[in-house]
Amino acid sequence: VQLQASGGGLVQPGVSLRLSCVVSGFSLDDHAIGWFRQAPGKKRKGVACISSRDGTAYYVDSVRGRVTTSRDNAKNTVYLQIDSLKVEDTAVYYCAGGGLRKYCGTAWGSGSDFGSWGQGTQVTVSS
Repeated sequence: VQLQASGGGLVQPGVSLRLSCVVSGFSLDDHAIGWFRQAPGKKRKGVACISSRDGTAYYVDSVRGRVTTSRDNAKNTVYLQIDSLKVEDTAVYYCAGGGLRKYCGTAWGSGSDFGSWGQGTQVTVSS
């Protein structure tokens, strides 16, 4: 089971980024994928989650309306589109999945039961 996140970079406030998470060793039809981020000196926090099967997406309040997660099962890839980037979006972004969590549910933000984690991709928003 592996997850590979990419697409981060140094960007100016207001622009958009699309992060990708390529998974291997399991099917997106059977596992929820979570997106998390960790800012310098802060704890890791949930950003978004997409359930298996019906692909229902969930977002934390702080990003709702600016963030969209989607998936392409044929490419084994999950995406995180972040619009109108803010300085406070600066963090390492991780994707997680392949574990026990099939659907996001109400506790996905804890990060529990996702199983495996990717190596993270750095997003830095600065003018």
